[in-house]
Amino acid sequence: MTKPPLDDLEVPAYWQGLGLPGLADIHVHFLPPNMLKKVWAFFDAGTEKFGRHWPIQYRYDEEMRLKLVRSFGLRGIPSLTYPHKPQMAQWLNGWCSQFAARVPDAVHSATLYPEEGVGDYVAAALADGARLFKVHVQVGVFSPADPLLDPAWGVLEDAGVPIVIHAGSAPNVGEFTGPEAVADVLKRFPKLTFVIAHLGMSEYDAFADLAFKYDNVHLDTTMANTDFINKTTPFGPGYVAKLADLKDKVVLGSDFPNIPYHYAHQIEALDRLGLGDEWMRSVLWHNGARLMGLTG
Repeated sequence: MTKPPLDDLEVPAYWQGLGLPGLADIHVHFLPPNMLKKVWAFFDAGTEKFGRHWPIQYRYDEEMRLKLVRSFGLRGIPSLTYPHKPQMAQWLNGWCSQFAARVPDAVHSATLYPEEGVGDYVAAALADGARLFKVHVQVGVFSPADPLLDPAWGVLEDAGVPIVIHAGSAPNVGEFTGPEAVADVLKRFPKLTFVIAHLGMSEYDAFADLAFKYDNVHLDTTMANTDFINKTTPFGPGYVAKLADLKDKVVLGSDFPNIPYHYAHQIEALDRLGLGDEWMRSVLWHNGARLMGLTG
């Protein structure tokens, strides 16, 4: 077994020890500066919002954050923006397009919102080169089963592009969170490539069941099994065995930079599940690289 990293400087030695070319982290945020400032302010109010302190570990400018993720070994850098109101998604998609144009190792990302014309601007983003989408049910306060989104889901299903979707009810239950609406979408668009953020926390088992049922549904590991999360939202009995069975559908995610611990702790938290080096190789590289089109 490869020794897990205890600090960020040890992360490259860990994936190198597994014989990997790097890390394929599908859940990384690079946001427009004003939006990032508001996101950080939200987490700074963590005691009020979540009942606990949520310190931002990587509160640096963009240049330093890019330097850091490259030093960890990321071979592709998503931006993963998400709107909270109508007529915002297209502006964010434009920013992501610019980010991809100036960051050579970016994974060109895009987003959407239930509104008229969403199918058209999703198609336009794909034509512009987007190969990863982000949907945040909690922040957007909408149901993924909203009929307004059907044109977008159809376009994305046909394109086979992965969609990282935060639909679980942690850290706070939302009006539209939970697995039911996602399951409804999948009944109508069964080939969608959904990547369930945070393993669907706190409805771990229900979202895992969707990954078992649908060929293209994956789970990302963001914050999973970390000390921070295990205090409030630990796995239930038998869940780790499900992760073992889903080896080819579990994808590394981190939530960098908005995490309250060092990046290395996410890798350590996955390693201590005890699922073995081959599972870690699939999760840290092979599954995410396949979804994002990365090469070693």
